[in-house]
Amino acid sequence: MSDAIRKPWKRDELLLVMNLYCRIPFGRQHSRASEVIELANALGRTSGSVAMKLNNLTSLDPEELARGVRGLPGASRLDRQVWQEFHDDWEQLAVESEQLRQQVTPSPRREIDDLHAANTGPTEAERTVKVRLAQSFFRRAVLTVYQGQCCISGNPIPELLVASHILPWASHPQHRVNPRNGLCLSRLHDGAFDQGLIAFDDEYRLILSKRLTDHLTHPAIRDNFARYEGKPLKLPEKFFPDTDFLAAHRSSIFQHAA
Repeated sequence: MSDAIRKPWKRDELLLVMNLYCRIPFGRQHSRASEVIELANALGRTSGSVAMKLNNLTSLDPEELARGVRGLPGASRLDRQVWQEFHDDWEQLAVESEQLRQQVTPSPRREIDDLHAANTGPTEAERTVKVRLAQSFFRRAVLTVYQGQCCISGNPIPELLVASHILPWASHPQHRVNPRNGLCLSRLHDGAFDQGLIAFDDEYRLILSKRLTDHLTHPAIRDNFARYEGKPLKLPEKFFPDTDFLAAHRSSIFQHAA
């Protein structure tokens, strides 16, 4: 008899599984993956049961279904509840699941100390820790679904990659941690996107502002931007960028003309 049958799943456990779902490629949602084994050991469950829950969550993902990835049937009411909780409030659930993750799979000492500080009361330190936890969740989720590569250039060096927000962090708090508000970009392309020098159309194709097209003869602009103009970004494995968010970026941030 499996542990999934012997021991009913609890909400906190499913928060951890959903956290893992956001930071593991679909191809590693199996019982032999080290991330799955680590979480299973922390929960006192088999890696097979954790992998099953990951694939139950896949069955709830409309984008995965749209591209023919079915996951496993039999998602429970609690699976659906946790899935919906995340999508209703990404920031709160990201922080809650990250705090749980640090408790069951200890991180470096500094992060554990930060977590302890966060539990002392509604202080500025607590808010700072929560922001850091949310940002950490967002970066891992975005870099994972883009397979650790810039979606424009393919740059694979982690130190040169940014989990870029389509809708700015400051002005759109409800989407701060939503992976569909993220793009994995090199630092150069992140800067250009943030300043409105580049954008993406509804087909995910790169658009250059006039500020850039006026300098296409310059080798740096030609090599880093012009060669990618009109080409679609490399789409993530899941959590496709929201086209409404891209449209809002084009409308309010992109520099259409000088």
